[in-house]
Amino acid sequence: MNRAQKIAAAVSLAVLVLCLLASFMTRGVMENLPFLHGQKAGWNAVPRPYGIVDQRPWQTAKTLTALAVSAEELELAREAERLADHEVDQNFAQSLRQASAETRHLTGEALTLQQRVTELQQTVKEDQDRVAALTAKAGPAGGATGAVSPATDDLDVAKAQLSLDQDELSDSMEDLARASGDHRGEIQRELSAREAEMKKYNLQAGGEGQTAVVSAGQYTTLAGQIAEWWAQRSRKQLIEQAEGLARADVAALTADHVQLQQKAQTAEASAAAAQTAGESSSTRVKQLQGLASQRTILSILDDRLGAQQQLVTLYVRWGNQVELQHKIMLHLMLRSLTLIATIVLLTILAGWALQVAFDHISHDRRQRQTLRIILNLGTQVIGLLLVLLVIFGTPRQMPTILGLATAGLTLVFQDFILAFCGWFVLMGKNGIRVGDWVEIDGVGGEAVEIGLFRTWLLETGNWTANGHPTGRRVSFLNGYAIRGKYFNFSTAGQWMWDEIKVSIPPGAKAYPLIDQIREAAVKTTESDAKLAEEEWKRVTHEQGVPRFSAIPSVDMRPADAGEGVDIVVRYVTRAGVRLETRNRLFGKVVELMRGAREVNQK
Repeated sequence: MNRAQKIAAAVSLAVLVLCLLASFMTRGVMENLPFLHGQKAGWNAVPRPYGIVDQRPWQTAKTLTALAVSAEELELAREAERLADHEVDQNFAQSLRQASAETRHLTGEALTLQQRVTELQQTVKEDQDRVAALTAKAGPAGGATGAVSPATDDLDVAKAQLSLDQDELSDSMEDLARASGDHRGEIQRELSAREAEMKKYNLQAGGEGQTAVVSAGQYTTLAGQIAEWWAQRSRKQLIEQAEGLARADVAALTADHVQLQQKAQTAEASAAAAQTAGESSSTRVKQLQGLASQRTILSILDDRLGAQQQLVTLYVRWGNQVELQHKIMLHLMLRSLTLIATIVLLTILAGWALQVAFDHISHDRRQRQTLRIILNLGTQVIGLLLVLLVIFGTPRQMPTILGLATAGLTLVFQDFILAFCGWFVLMGKNGIRVGDWVEIDGVGGEAVEIGLFRTWLLETGNWTANGHPTGRRVSFLNGYAIRGKYFNFSTAGQWMWDEIKVSIPPGAKAYPLIDQIREAAVKTTESDAKLAEEEWKRVTHEQGVPRFSAIPSVDMRPADAGEGVDIVVRYVTRAGVRLETRNRLFGKVVELMRGAREVNQK
């Protein structure tokens, strides 16, 4: 790696380590539900963030209802909402009764505010009496004539004064409630807000949903099944936490019930003792009223305790339902994994079977090796695509994705695509084999290797010269087999035209010598010429006399120096023995020229 790559790798590793460390440090934020944050307290405490009255049972049920998936879960969730709503309503009723029944001993600022409230209540009562008297005095006649009488002015002033005194009384009562710890006003406001919220929530209630089996069947991919399996696992943990919270509430309500029961028994004993002692009737009435209030609170507490116990049972049933759906999803995951294993096994077996089949068809070792590579690559790519479809499913815009991907790959890899297709052309009947003498793009040589994308030649010299290899290895993309042209001199017995050049010195009898050379060439190449004509006829599918002749030809032309004659003999020979044929012809020509020289000397 270069310096930039090392820096990028180091930065990526540092970010990865920091993210893993931060994720580990913040792992606790996912362990509890939002409704678990807060403290369990009585009516006179403020558990955050729900105000004075504890509304956590309703918040718990509402949060879990949003996570319900199947119709069975929705039914359990609505039952949990009903019980939680009833429990919270009873908690409001209990809190209001306890706040009203509580006896407070006022001192200091609270006592002063109490006296101020009493005075303002008397003032407001006087203002109301004055307004009533002035209203009767003004009567309906004044309003009928449309004239403004002094009584009407006094009535407006009295109403304005009454409004001011009522506002002052309201502020003073709020100050007294804060100073004395009386939360009845705040509880009433929370109750009004809850009633408005419940009305809005009931209007937004959802539908019925699908059964567990039908709901699980919509997850057709392994990725979706794993995601839902993990979501069910998290939902099961949340339900268990909600169950634990309900059990804790049952324990707390049970303790409150025992405490209130003891207080009620103590109050009954005090009332009986007061009756025996002959206390006044007013004192006895207060004691009996307090005892009745405690009995009512106990009845409400019993109702809340029963609702919480039902919630515990309901959360247990809900957890069992999620566990059942968890098993269904696990079954679907195992089916998907079985399908993936089957695809992998079939891919391996298909690749092996195709290799065996092509090994029997092709006997060329290098060709078999190339076919093995192609078959392995093809079957593995197909198997990988099928596995990806099982894991992630078919993309939503599959035709568009395939079109764009195909266009881009075709543009980028057009040369390699043509080379790959050209390989099939070269492997055909009229293609090229290793050892053939060919000419590609003006370069001639022997084919030494034919790969999946490239052809390698061992370059040779000019065909009419010596034809020896130059030692250079030339590579071509196989696309030339489709969009270009190539010559294969080995397709029909490896026949080729070769030529030799002979110079006849001045003074020699040229024409007799030319005839003798022609006869020697015909006799030397007669067998090759017949075989060549037969193969050309077979290749061109001709009937009758062939159009192509393999008879040697002799051309005569003036020598370059202007003296003597040059003879060019063209003949057909096989590419593999062209040098031997050329040497034999040169030997015949040398013998004929020596004999002609001896005749001339005599």
